[in-house]
Amino acid sequence: MSVRTNAFDPAIGDFIRSHALTREPAVLARLREETQSLEAARMQISVEQGRLMGLLVRLLRVRRAIEVGVFTGYSALCVALELPEDGRLVACDVSEEWTAMGRRYWKEAGVDDRIDLRIAPASQTLAAMIEAGERDFDFAFIDADKEGYPDYYERCLTLLRPGGVIAIDNVFWSGSVADPERTDTIPVLLRELTTKIMADERVDPCHLPIGDGVLLIRKR
Repeated sequence: MSVRTNAFDPAIGDFIRSHALTREPAVLARLREETQSLEAARMQISVEQGRLMGLLVRLLRVRRAIEVGVFTGYSALCVALELPEDGRLVACDVSEEWTAMGRRYWKEAGVDDRIDLRIAPASQTLAAMIEAGERDFDFAFIDADKEGYPDYYERCLTLLRPGGVIAIDNVFWSGSVADPERTDTIPVLLRELTTKIMADERVDPCHLPIGDGVLLIRKR
């Protein structure tokens, strides 16, 4: 019998989180805690996801990154803290209100000059980047409106260099993607997108049972 993944075991989750918290910089902790006061706080990535993203940036030696969906800026800060001084993160969002919180902490951390925040629908921003000939990004993180995921995936894949990595968040959607009786829009969309990516010969994909599910994709 094969070993099964403890993807939703609360005890395992608490164990992982408790150790991730010991390595969380103070500025990130304060941003996370302030975000928890918001009604939409569930949109923030988990601490362990932040640790994963920071490690990926280091391992890939990322200099140029993209983020689709900023919210209050926790994930952007996780990336920016690991970028070199001349590194750049193009951060796409539509909310001036939520990103204003992130800007305060980016400045406090001394990395605001590494984050190029673009307030507009992400599809428009990414299309403009492609049109302008921007290419060879090392890393992209997608965590925005789920209906836009198929478009964001294709555009980010175009912008990435060979060997670059895309991380797509919330691909488990609280476990609903594994329930065939869930035929509502988002679970069906995520199942179809996952099936497409797993069969996509342009990439090497891998599921990670962290947070609400992360799909890592390496461009060939």
